[in-house]
Order: sequence, then C-alpha cells, then structure tokens
Amino acid sequence: MIHLTWAHLVILAVAGYVAAFIDSTVGGGGLISLPALLFVGLPPSVALGTNKFAGTMSAITSFTSYLLSGKVRLKLVGPLFPLGVLASALGAYIVHQLPSSFLRPFVLVMLLIVAGYTLWKKDLGLIESVRPLTPRTFVLTALLAIGLGFYDGFFGPGTGSFLVMGFLLLGFDFLAASGNARTLNLASNAGALVTFIAVGAVQYEAGLVLGLSMVLGALTGSRFAIRKGARYVRPIFIGVTCLVIAQQVAQLFHIG
Repeated sequence: MIHLTWAHLVILAVAGYVAAFIDSTVGGGGLISLPALLFVGLPPSVALGTNKFAGTMSAITSFTSYLLSGKVRLKLVGPLFPLGVLASALGAYIVHQLPSSFLRPFVLVMLLIVAGYTLWKKDLGLIESVRPLTPRTFVLTALLAIGLGFYDGFFGPGTGSFLVMGFLLLGFDFLAASGNARTLNLASNAGALVTFIAVGAVQYEAGLVLGLSMVLGALTGSRFAIRKGARYVRPIFIGVTCLVIAQQVAQLFHIG
C-alpha cells in the first residue's frame, strides 16, 4: 500500500488541474498526470489505471461542456460510443498480456506526420466544412472509434492528437473536432477503466484527488477553448503534439 503525504496530494492536485486544462482542449494531459502519479510512488501498472480513473472524471466534465455548447455532433459520435468502450477495454486487457513498447516507433512517425501536416495546412480546422452526415463519414468515424479506442487502452500516448486530427480530416473545425474527440476519448477512458478496476490496478485515494482537480481543470479549459474558438485551439494542438513527440523520442532512446 502506497502512503500518500500531504505534499503528494498537493502535487497530484496541481498536476491534475494543469493536465485537464490541456486535455480538455486537444488531449495530451497524460503527459502531466501520469508522471505525477509515478513521482508519488505508484507502480507503473497502478499509475496507468489510476490515471484512467481520474481521466474518466475529467473526460465526463469536458464532454458535458462541449455538448452543452453545441460542439459535439452527437448523431455521429453517440452511436459509436459503445464501440470505443469495447475496443478500449480489449486494448487494456491485451496490454497485460503483451508488451506495448514495440508500438513506440510507429506512433512517433504518425505524430510527426500529424504535426507536420497541421503546420503545412495553415487553414486546417479554422473553417468547418462538414456536409450532412453520409454513410462514408459514419464508417470512417466508426473506424476512428474502434482503432483509437483500442490504441488508447493498449498504449495511449497521442490519442488526443490522433482523434482531433481524424475529425479535422473529416472537415470539422478545431473546436468541433475537440468536442467530438472528447466524446470518443471518454468512451476509451471508460472502457480501459473497467478493465483496470477488474485487475485491481487503481489507487482510489490518489485517483480521487487527481480526478477532482482534473474536473476543475477540464471545466476551465473547455470553457476557455469554447470562448476563444478554433484559432486558440490550433497552436495548443501543435504544441501538445510536439511535446508528445519529444516524450516519445526520449523514451525511445532512454533519455533522462
């Protein structure tokens, strides 16, 4: 049993708020929350499960904010929510059977493509160009929900960036892409969380402290993004994607 001091709880609270503020706009909050859980002494497997516990609380908050502001295409992502839950639960189960580190080089290449394409396409996500929903849009979004749901449960880094990019390529602006992405990210968090709870990999004291601070951060971040609009979200998306790239490079070459 890990004994958490008051200093540990303060660290988790501050990290949770900052992580959720970022995560509620473009994803990537795990860059802050997961290292904080490891810093206070949680084993990696328990840190992953506890992070999903807190992340689910945050995802519910940001999803609700985007939904109430009309930034979620519920007719598109709503029916696909169960697919994201099931795919993520499967990914979280398999990660306990197989090493996930072999994915890191592939993920790094994909993140570089995402960042490069966003920088190259100056108008990407600034104007929404989504037509009425078609079977093609629904099928592509279903593949996004299944593929990235599984990936989030199995490995995780860059899920937010990949989800946002997927919706940008479907024609949504950054704000709507973030709202839709948070919906599917809620599904993947919930699915993985069920598996982590089942295998006893959640430390609830740390999870509640982190989660409550993430609720406040998600509420602040999502409202700020909605008020500022797509031009605010775009540079944060690029910045967070670059940070995830740097993290993956460091872990690939065992820097630090």
